Amino acid sequence: MNIRLIGIGKTIKSYLIEGEAEYEKRLLRYIKFEEIIIPELKNASKLSEKEIKQKEGELIQNKLSSGDFVVLLDENGKMHSSEDFAHWIENKQIYGTSKITFIIGGAYGFSEEIYNRAQYQLSLSKMTFSHQMVRMIFKEQLYRAFSIIKGEPYHHS
Repeated sequence: MNIRLIGIGKTIKSYLIEGEAEYEKRLLRYIKFEEIIIPELKNASKLSEKEIKQKEGELIQNKLSSGDFVVLLDENGKMHSSEDFAHWIENKQIYGTSKITFIIGGAYGFSEEIYNRAQYQLSLSKMTFSHQMVRMIFKEQLYRAFSIIKGEPYHHS
């Protein structure tokens, strides 16, 4: 299975960079994982919220291919336990989904076009996290999901 993560803006906190790198390394035991970082918009302060979402949406669309199963990491998405998320991933594998692309939007969320392109919306929590933290939390949960699927002890350690 191929899993991609698309995000707006790079991680700058060293402790998060280290955590992300650790989970990316662990993920490679299970899947092909790729992360695509779209730079934050220049002069965004001069744009409206709608214009920012539109421009970011265009940049995200340019990174998607027709065969992607697109999942938005969105506060209004469906919440899963770690076990349920693992089961969801496993079902995607069983039923032939070869490429899942998860997307973390910018500060204002997603454009309408991106919402329309997505097949699923996933929420990591009812709480709000910085976009930088979401990347590490998501990578850890993805790693946890595969360790659950494989029956490995990480989930209970």
